[in-house]
Amino acid sequence: MNKFDDKYIQMAAIWAKNSYCKRRQVGALLVKDRMIISDGYNGTPSGFENECEDASGVTKPYVLHAEANAITKVAQSGNSSQDATLYVTASPCIECSKLIIQAGIKRVVYRDEYRLTDGIELLKRAGIEVEKVD
Repeated sequence: MNKFDDKYIQMAAIWAKNSYCKRRQVGALLVKDRMIISDGYNGTPSGFENECEDASGVTKPYVLHAEANAITKVAQSGNSSQDATLYVTASPCIECSKLIIQAGIKRVVYRDEYRLTDGIELLKRAGIEVEKVD
């Protein structure tokens, strides 16, 4: 853990508050060379209604996770996520972990444990440094 981890995870938590999701708000920051190169929070794709859950409270299948939003946003920017650190308020799911691996991210720092741990296990298997902070 480095001295910036705590600050970046706090910033990701603030960014999560931009999410319109009611069940869980998640924020993510991509940091490279101590510069934030991308950010994301969970929500619907651009141009869609800002409602993550249907009438019965179930998350809509097309809601994007914070990590996916940050990774696709950095791809649009022309920046590279190679060797970056991802700070995310909840541990990545398996789908986001696949994106993290393919994006060349070398380190993931998260705060809250997700109920499924297969994403974290996949990141470790890929040799990505994973740290949980409080």
